[in-house]
Order: sequence, then C-alpha cells, then structure tokens
Amino acid sequence: MTHPLVEISRALRKDVDRIVFRDPVAYVYNPLAYAQQPHERYLERYGNGKKEVIFLGMNPGPFGMAQTGVPFGDIAKVRDYLGIEGQVDAVENTHPKRPIEGFACARSEVSGTRFWGWVEGRFPKAEEFFQRFFVVNYCPLVFMEESGRNLTPDKLTKEERTALYEVCDKALRRTAEVLEPSWVIGIGAFGEGRAREAFARVKKPMQFGAVLHPSPASPRANRGWAREVEVDFEKLGVRL
Repeated sequence: MTHPLVEISRALRKDVDRIVFRDPVAYVYNPLAYAQQPHERYLERYGNGKKEVIFLGMNPGPFGMAQTGVPFGDIAKVRDYLGIEGQVDAVENTHPKRPIEGFACARSEVSGTRFWGWVEGRFPKAEEFFQRFFVVNYCPLVFMEESGRNLTPDKLTKEERTALYEVCDKALRRTAEVLEPSWVIGIGAFGEGRAREAFARVKKPMQFGAVLHPSPASPRANRGWAREVEVDFEKLGVRL
C-alpha cells in the first residue's frame, strides 16, 4: 500500500511538470522525479502519525533538496542524522555550474546545515523530532536563470505563479489532512504567507506563523540562527 504522503508527492510531481515556465527561467529541476527514491524514503520513514507542527520551506536549494530530495537536505545531515540515502538519477538539462551529483555532491547547503544541525542539537535522535514535527517545501522545483542564478517562486510571472501556487496549495492542504497539524510555520515569511493563503477557505482551526530563515543571505541568521530561531518560537508560543 502506497504511503499517503508519497501519493501526494507523486501527484504534485505530475502537476508541476505540466506547467510551462518561460524566460528568465532557463532551467527547472524537479527532485520529486530524479531524486524520487530518497525523497520517498524520507516521507515513508518520518511522515507517520499526527504532527503538531508542519515546517514549511519555500523551494529546494541547489546543494540541498536539489541533490538529496529532502527539504533543507544538506547531504551530510540527510545521510548521517536522518539516515536517508538512495539513488539520484541523472538529469538531462542541467546548468554546468549546478550539476546534479546526488549524495556524491561535495558542496554543503548552509541553510540545511543550520536547520538540521539545530534540530540535532535539540533532538539527538531524529525520530524524537518527527514525533511532533515534519518538514516540507511548499514548491518542489528549482528555478535558474541562464547564468545559473537561483530564481525563487515569488519572482516568476503572475501567470506562472498562479498555476504553480494552485497545485502547491492543493498538495499542502492534502498533506495537512494526513498529518493534522495544529500549526503551519513558515521557515521564512514566504512559507507563512502561502500557508495562510492555502488554508484561507478551509474551516479548520489552525495557527500560522514564521521563524527566521537560516539563509546565509540573512544578516540576522548569520549572527546566530539557532539562537534567533529559539526567540522566534518563544514569541509564537510554540513549545519545543
């Protein structure tokens, strides 16, 4: 029997593959397809039972989920802390500066190192964290310009955003039906905004909030993300 989160992932993979993206988008990577094996192992291993909180990221980073199929999926943390590995297939159309090397990739994802490093510091065993929490990305796709520069979903054209957000909202709502969270917390403001929009017409009590994104582009995160995120949780009233 297929895991319900795997069913949602496979449906989302097909939905986003139907969307056509135009200039300045030159490359689109879909790790739900080429990194299907480790991605689905993550869902099957940790996506069981009710969760108190869904953490919602924006979309994969080029050296994180783009390589491993796991949200904020820094290779070392995914392999050594989460205990997830698997086959990552070759991708036909990739930017020469952003190859898909899977678990052989030598680059690390700063956001993923910070996020899962903080989780590991609080929950030495990953299973302890996933008893109450789960982590997903709102959008599963990586977008790049011709130069190899990362393009975030909010920078797409209005037409593209409308099509993308529709299927991602649907997948998020279905995920919440399975996990029944009390909170959806954006890792960054984008996640909170999309969660509020996705559930705006859903008559179910749920709380929303955001914590600081661990991106190295954030000066506040660079001053000590683990400390800052603890402050954010305290302000939200979320018990860790």
